[in-house]
Amino acid sequence: MSVVLDRTRIASGYSSLPAWSSAARAARAVLQDFNAAAVWAGLTTFIWYAVGMVPVQVSVIGKFALGPDQASSWIFIIWFSGAISSIALSLAYRQPIPITSTIPGLIFMGALAGQHSVPELLGANLLAGVLMVLLGVTGVGGWMLALLPMPIAMGMLAGSILPDLTRAVAATTSDVLVAGATVSGYLLGRVLRNQRVPPPAVALICGGVAVFATYQGGTAPISWSLPSVVLPPMELSLSSFIAVSLPMVVLSMGLGNVQGLGFLRGQGYRVPVNTVTCVLGINSIVNVFFGGHAAIVSRNGLPIMASPDAGPHAARYWANIVAAVLTLSIALAAGPVVSLLGILPYSYVVTLAGLAILPSFQNAMEQTLSSKLSLGAIIAFIVAATPFSFLGITSAFWAIIAGLTASFVAERPDLLEYWRGDRAAVEDRREPPVPTAIPSMQVRSA
Repeated sequence: MSVVLDRTRIASGYSSLPAWSSAARAARAVLQDFNAAAVWAGLTTFIWYAVGMVPVQVSVIGKFALGPDQASSWIFIIWFSGAISSIALSLAYRQPIPITSTIPGLIFMGALAGQHSVPELLGANLLAGVLMVLLGVTGVGGWMLALLPMPIAMGMLAGSILPDLTRAVAATTSDVLVAGATVSGYLLGRVLRNQRVPPPAVALICGGVAVFATYQGGTAPISWSLPSVVLPPMELSLSSFIAVSLPMVVLSMGLGNVQGLGFLRGQGYRVPVNTVTCVLGINSIVNVFFGGHAAIVSRNGLPIMASPDAGPHAARYWANIVAAVLTLSIALAAGPVVSLLGILPYSYVVTLAGLAILPSFQNAMEQTLSSKLSLGAIIAFIVAATPFSFLGITSAFWAIIAGLTASFVAERPDLLEYWRGDRAAVEDRREPPVPTAIPSMQVRSA
């Protein structure tokens, strides 16, 4: 009897071992994938986040005249939620899937400052997040995106951010010393052509030196407190849903999913598109409740972290983990970042932001002009660049309507070809080559 009981006890004790051993094997496999190339790629991506995205975020957030606590909460939540989601997706699917906040969407929101209140913009972002979750759950996100050709969406984006670039030019002419040094640094970075030294970083340093040399305000009142967490008010309206929510979904899913995840697919990964779309929606909802805006798959980070320079194909997800862990420092430094906004010269911040978004504008214009749907894309660009409101809806929405109408009237065969699914032929874009030989591995998919 005792022997039977002992055996039963032993058997019950061992019954839980398979789960523990499976988890241990998975942990060992993750640790074995750690490699130096991925670390450097992650570090490079973090530098790009810090010098290429943060200045834009600080500049645009400054347009809304928020209090320090709400601005700090905004910066904290978008970096914190993005880092957590990036780590979770990388560990779950063994792929470098970076989640950040949408810079094109933020710039688009900045262009609407004064036309919609901050509570209305937050409400519109909340609805955009809910819509992204629904699109991911139902699996119709890709179908809806196919209805809006990317050249027309890019034309709308280029027209919306054009004023930010013209403001940078105006700042350069009014403050030649600081803004001129910033522009010179950016050009130097472009001449160096070093991926590990992005041009915005050189611009930030050169402009920062000029700011330091000309600063006469005494000790900078930098607040080193932990970031604030604020629950701001939100307001839902039909006009803001049409004018803001729908374009935000296009900018988030269209740019992140089509371009970002498209690059990942081009590197041979089986991407869980619907799962990622749901994560983007959930992140967007969480961001909004703490004063932030919609999430996106990082298009700038993926070419760094998913490229062959990021290490073995099966282990490149470590680059995303490294970058995400480092970006937590940006979230925790939200207070000092907001304090810097109050002491940095306007010309420096505006010029740095304009230079940081210049590649996005260049990319948008290239897609606008190189497509067979160029007429519709140009019409969308012109309408979006014209500030007006009709029926309570701003020009960005009407830019999409005007672009689609122009293409349907004058470019109907190409538009129908796009809608039939032959988007690559219509856009005539260069895609990254798919590797001919991929190391033996198992990639999870959704």
